[in-house]
Amino acid sequence: MNETIRTINTRRSIRSYRNEQITDEQLKTILDAGSYAPSGMGQQASMMVAVQDPEIIAQMSGLNAQVMGMDIDPFYGAPTVVVVFADNNRLTFVEDGSLVIGTMMLAAASIGVDSCWIHRAKETFETEEGKALMRKWGVPEGYVGIGNCILGYREGDLPEAAERKPGRIVRA
Repeated sequence: MNETIRTINTRRSIRSYRNEQITDEQLKTILDAGSYAPSGMGQQASMMVAVQDPEIIAQMSGLNAQVMGMDIDPFYGAPTVVVVFADNNRLTFVEDGSLVIGTMMLAAASIGVDSCWIHRAKETFETEEGKALMRKWGVPEGYVGIGNCILGYREGDLPEAAERKPGRIVRA
């Protein structure tokens, strides 16, 4: 089995992180990989905002938790959060942003960084507080939150893969 397939098969969504920041080199590698994700008609109409400031992460975590109506940390203590936005004027904006997150998660796994996709970016950045963060970061008008990719080093062992459900592959 080649290294790419091995990475795809062994990557897991991690929901418990050590209080240890990933390196600048690792973050750059992951973000660069995300910038190479496929996009509709090659338009590259997505944007990544990498956040490592604990106060801003706490603010985003609180907003995300409010959307759920819960009092938890939806980012599971991860020290890095990459918010992916995409231009909703593009027909493929959801797909484009989703591919960025998926690509970053695979890149992270390939270099020993753990990750998890966290939903509710759209709703988080529709709030007034979320819109203020977008303006602060220079996210253009018309861009919407697609998802959050949390990054860090897991606490504990790598979880086992769930059994693959039958009937998901049809060869016609």
